[in-house]
Amino acid sequence: MKDTRRGAETLEFASESLLAISKCGLQGKFKIWCLQFMLIPKLLWPFLVYNIYSTTVEAIEAKINKFTRKWLGVPPGRSDVAMYCQKAKLKLLMKSILEEYKCGKARLLTMLEESDDP
Repeated sequence: MKDTRRGAETLEFASESLLAISKCGLQGKFKIWCLQFMLIPKLLWPFLVYNIYSTTVEAIEAKINKFTRKWLGVPPGRSDVAMYCQKAKLKLLMKSILEEYKCGKARLLTMLEESDDP
């Protein structure tokens, strides 16, 4: 199976999971918890194992931002900086999936370069 197909499957999985979280009867902050501690870790594994393009990850992050804004009641015109900024006085402590993707790729590259196994 090609990695491009895996990217499409991961995007579809993210969309279905976001809809499932959205349909559950939890409050917005608990939906964000489900996103941060259940869905994002499940999405990071395919990003590490397969060669998924960053445009696919950006599409997933756009979907996540759409649902996150809806769950928190944030107006659509607000910048994403408020959600992902770690140095602001009022921060949400959310992880950007695109940043996690980039860090994961850098970790993988370092791990492979530093390995003693040929």
